[in-house]
Amino acid sequence: MNPILTLSGTAQAQLIRDRRISSHELISAHLAQIEAVNPHLNAVVEVLGESALKAARAVESRRDFRPLEGVPFSVKDSIEVAGAVCSAGTLGYKNNPASTRDATLVRRLREAGAIPIARTNLPDLLFAFESDNLIYGRTNNPYDPTRSSGGSSGGEAALIASCGSPFGLGSDAAGSVRLPAHYCGITALKPTSGRLARTGHVPPAGGWIETLWQIGPMARRAEDLRTLLPILLGPDGEDRTVIPMPLAKTPNTRGLRIGIFTDNGILPADADTVAVVHKAALALHNDGCVVEEHRPDGVAQSYELEMKLLGADGGDGLRAFAKSIGSTETHPLLDGWLSKLEQYRTDLAGFAGYWAELDQFRNSMLASLARYDAILSPVAAFPAVPHGTSIHPDIFPGFSYTMTHNLTGWPAAVVRYGTSATGLPIGVQVAAAPWREDVALAIIERLEQLA
Repeated sequence: MNPILTLSGTAQAQLIRDRRISSHELISAHLAQIEAVNPHLNAVVEVLGESALKAARAVESRRDFRPLEGVPFSVKDSIEVAGAVCSAGTLGYKNNPASTRDATLVRRLREAGAIPIARTNLPDLLFAFESDNLIYGRTNNPYDPTRSSGGSSGGEAALIASCGSPFGLGSDAAGSVRLPAHYCGITALKPTSGRLARTGHVPPAGGWIETLWQIGPMARRAEDLRTLLPILLGPDGEDRTVIPMPLAKTPNTRGLRIGIFTDNGILPADADTVAVVHKAALALHNDGCVVEEHRPDGVAQSYELEMKLLGADGGDGLRAFAKSIGSTETHPLLDGWLSKLEQYRTDLAGFAGYWAELDQFRNSMLASLARYDAILSPVAAFPAVPHGTSIHPDIFPGFSYTMTHNLTGWPAAVVRYGTSATGLPIGVQVAAAPWREDVALAIIERLEQLA
């Protein structure tokens, strides 16, 4: 493998600016890597080779290089790319016509000079913690093909971990960029709710659950997340939820106050995960941070409250959407999700009660930030699980560590910081106050340097 593929996208862009490598050479190397790894991973559902090489050739005639000039990126198959079919992993969209325009965030990456190179796999309508669907099948974990790459952005994570792409775009309503990053040993960010435009996402934003999710960048190196966020942010005139909040200046991590917990009161993390989180906490303490054991009040409610909000209608909205687009058959993992949501079905008064619980939860969580700049925790209770087991009742609650920050709307980032006894990556999660992505990113970038 070409060693340049292991570099961050930011570093690759610098090599192009310095004319030490051409965009055409870089894109060609990534295409060769995809060809080599995808038969084992099944991470890529469409290679955009012809259009990517055409865009790369155009780079050579440019006089002024943009920030990501000539660097490839990948896109989850729920985010539109002009000229490609966006299937969202569901049968009803399998034979859709190609998208006529880019999603807002894809367009912004193109405007920064980046080149889309591949579309990546995901679960049926994005509803699973592993990436498997009836069109393309399952994506394997790069470290163990018998295990999941996570979901719903599992194709993205597997491809990036395997050096087929330096960075890409996923989306996250319950942990869908952070869990795959943890499973595959990369880094990812779920930004503050309302930070990034979701125009061009399938399914589209709307309804009461839109408060829970965001599109988020995923990358092999933490520095790329810091590079990508300023490029991606800002209103687009279409997604009404986007707030034009400027980015804060990246802080020095020394002196930051960090709370840490490894048991969220729902399902304790396993021994390997606990050891990795404590290792990260010790490294930050030794590096000048103030680190204390602290689990914010309300964290133990995360699982039940996320499921209540997703399942207030018992999953009827999702069933109706699938039916309306012709997905008359759905994947068993999606069916399993719908079965779990059924028990949270309620009436209007019950839904009002759910929303009151959410308000109380957010107030309680926000109060904890009077003492801390960030919260360090597991990403999940365990490393990557075997295929098909994510829906198991003994495993499913272990994904609640990410749900916490979908409920709060806080930014939360993930970086690898260790390895299980069986050789699987283990990440840590860093959450910060609303609009303080700079704090979360500064901490994970520092952890990456200290690892």
